[in-house]
Order: sequence, then C-alpha cells, then structure tokens
Amino acid sequence: MTTATLDLTAVTTAATRAAKAAAAASDVDRAAWLHAVADALDTNVTELVAIADSETRLGTARLTGEVARTTAQLRLFATVITEGSYLEAVIDHADPAATPPKPDLRRLLKPIGPVAVFSASNFPFAFSVAGGDTASALAVGCSVIVKAHSGHPRLSERTAEIVTGALAAAGAPEGLFALVSGREAGTALVQDPAIKAVGFTGSIPGGRALFDLAVSRPEPIPFYGELGSLNPVVITAQAVQARTAELAAGLAGSFTLGAGQFCTKPGLVFIPAGTGFPARLAEAAKDKGAAPMLTERIAEAYPDGLRSVASMTDATGAAAVEVVSGSVEQDAATNGAAPVIFRTTATLVLERPQELLEECFGPTTLLIEYSGPDQLSEVLALVPGSLTATVHAQPDEDVSGLVEQLAGLAGRVLFDGWPTGVAVNWAQQHGGPYPATTSLFTSVGATAVRRFQRPVAYQNAPETVLHPALREANPLGIPRRVDGVLVLR
Repeated sequence: MTTATLDLTAVTTAATRAAKAAAAASDVDRAAWLHAVADALDTNVTELVAIADSETRLGTARLTGEVARTTAQLRLFATVITEGSYLEAVIDHADPAATPPKPDLRRLLKPIGPVAVFSASNFPFAFSVAGGDTASALAVGCSVIVKAHSGHPRLSERTAEIVTGALAAAGAPEGLFALVSGREAGTALVQDPAIKAVGFTGSIPGGRALFDLAVSRPEPIPFYGELGSLNPVVITAQAVQARTAELAAGLAGSFTLGAGQFCTKPGLVFIPAGTGFPARLAEAAKDKGAAPMLTERIAEAYPDGLRSVASMTDATGAAAVEVVSGSVEQDAATNGAAPVIFRTTATLVLERPQELLEECFGPTTLLIEYSGPDQLSEVLALVPGSLTATVHAQPDEDVSGLVEQLAGLAGRVLFDGWPTGVAVNWAQQHGGPYPATTSLFTSVGATAVRRFQRPVAYQNAPETVLHPALREANPLGIPRRVDGVLVLR
C-alpha cells in the first residue's frame, strides 16, 4: 500500500490489524520477512541507486554502500530477534514462605502496535523507507507507516513498492507496511489514535513540532526524534604537538564528508590556544571542493548559516569569529557547498553560547581555542546534547575527567578517530541528550528495537496463556533471568 492519496484511516486500520498478526507471529517468521526485504533491495540495488542519485546527488559509490548498510541492518535485526534476549524474559517463581508471600511473576517485552516513521533527507536508504526505524519496528512485531521525505519522492515510492512486494511474497500480513507523503499526512499520522510511537530523523524545528503533537494527544505517545547535533571534538595540547598534520587531515575529511550533511559531522573542535593547527587545517581542506547538497532548501540555508556565524560580535561589538578559510559568500544552490573553517575563543563562547553553539548544516566547522583544562571544562558545560563527542589525546595523558564530562553530553564517546561513520552492531549507541534526541534510546544497532516494545508482567498465569519465552521449559532456548540469575539457555 504505497500512495499519498489513500485515506489515512484506512491505512491505520489495516496497520492495526497487521500489528496484531505480526505480534502473534514467531520470531523465525518475522526474521524471514526481514531477510526477504533485504534480498529484494539487494536485487534491485542498481535501479534504486540510479533513482537516489538523480534525486539526492550523493553519488553512486556512497549510495551503493548505503544500500548495503540498509540490508545489513535488516539482517542484523533478524539475528537479534532469533537470538531472543531482546524479549528481556524474566521469571520469579512463587515463594509462599516469604514475608509477605511472593506470587509467580513472569515478564517480557511486547510490541507496542502501529508505528509511524519519518524518513531522513541525508540518508535516503539507511534512515528512510526501509531504514533502521522501519527494520527495528517490523522485527519486534509492529506495523509501520512511513512518511516519505520530500527530497527523494520517487525513490521512496519505488523502495516502498519493493518492500511491500517482498513482505507479501514472504507471507507477512497485509497492511504491515505502508507509505504516505506530504506534510499534512505526516501531521495527521502523528495525531492518529492508531499510532503508538513515532520515529523521526530531521531538523530541530520540524522534530520539535511533531514531538509536541505526539505528547499533547489525548493519548500521548513516545516520539523518538533525532534532531540536531554539534558533535564536539577535543584535542589536547600534547596531541596537537605530536600529530598536527594527521589530526588536520582527519578533521578535514570528516567535516566535509558528504558536503557536511552527516548527523555526526564534527561541528565544534576545541583546540589549545596559540597553536598552528588552524592554518594546518586550512591547508588540509584546500583541496576539498564544493559539492551539491541534498535539496534546494538545504543549499539555500547553508550560506545563510555561514553569514550568521561570521557576523557574530562580542560584548564590545568587535568581531567574535574569524574566517580561517573559505568564503561565506557563496551560492551553494548553483555551485555546490564549499568548505568554510571558522575560529573563535572559549572566552567568546562563554559570552555568546546561544549564538555560537548553533548547528550549521553543511561542510563547515568551528575551531574554539581554550586556554587550559578549567576553561575547557567550563565551555563544554554549555555545549548542547550531541550524538557524539571525540577525544584526541596522547596515550600517557589522564583524560578521565574530560571523558566523564563528554559522556554526560553525548551518547557515543570516540578516541583518536572521527565521528562520521556509525557502525551497525550490538553495542552501538546512536542517540544523546536533547536536542540530539528526544529519548534515551538508540536509533542504530541491536537495542534500537527497545523503542517499540513495552513490558508486561503475568502473575500466577497458567502456562497455556504464556508466551513461549516465559514457559518453564524455555522451548525457544533463549537467554532469561530466572529467580535473579541470568540463564543463557
């Protein structure tokens, strides 16, 4: 079911029926559905990449890799649900001798029902129609209605056709997956009483508007939004001294990757004052040419953001930001977005945090020079929540205090690397304090499924009504916690 003109009530009604059937299906069956979708996408990769490139201009190499990541996500979630620990099955046997007596209690996680997913502009496959939100919701037995992104409508339609066909051929219930388009449809979807949760990747203003709708409904629902992120990087004095050229090259490659349109782009880089690092970074970035942006609106907003940063002044009216390299006067819509490097001081950030600690979407980064550990700590305390935080230090440095502070503002802390690039595995955490996300959960990796489940406990229940995961013999052979002890099989 993939059209923008369908009556939304009919779509959500079908999704409600399908969610009940999917919840009753076995993990093995749902895993087969995910594998079927992954196989179908791989089979049609050439066609899909061509459509995606025509709409996003991200290039066939990048897009082909993204399809591979998308199908790998689907297969990962198939593994997650057949392994079984995602259910968090817990059994506490009755203890009549306890004071007071304890009943038999058995708990597990169940799917929450139909889920709305909003596609992202910057990842037309991995965070879109068949992306991680869709895959993780389908895996646990939720139906999914995707709101297509306006930046790649033809790709969204074609991907949805492939997903729908693959699910049908694999025996999945009708209505398990659907696509709608348009802002009005998206708004109505969040407010529809059939929808039990929303996954969103996009801008802070757009995400916050939908979040407010979700929590102000007569029946409020969770809104899992990935919004904006500055992804601070801290480079110590010893690290700059030991490997300036290496750090400059790595940073130049990271903040310009994909025309700076990655949610994990390093937007703030804290460096010791008085080093030659800004000049080395400018040298490393000089050959990073202009690149097309995802949409005309994004391309038009980039120069506006650059001019806003460049126009910052301090309390005396003097310029607060220096342009180290590049030009703020550019026509990104016509010529592509060209890299720009800014520099300021921690002192000025402490004076104007709301203005200087603002995300600028595109190939730009802000170097912030700090005078010492105390000032660094003071200014880091003002950095909004982020998806990532990065430390570049030498092996013999004690950065434990710094790491603890960064862990308080980001969901993933990196060492001697760069944040662009998100592994899809069991340990990944792609989320952070607001405004990076509106929740405590990850949208990437195995535990992304937890967003679309809720716990239910059964007290003194007959075994015949229990989910197989809670039956005494453990017929599924999955990890469980029994009377406080973790039992692997």
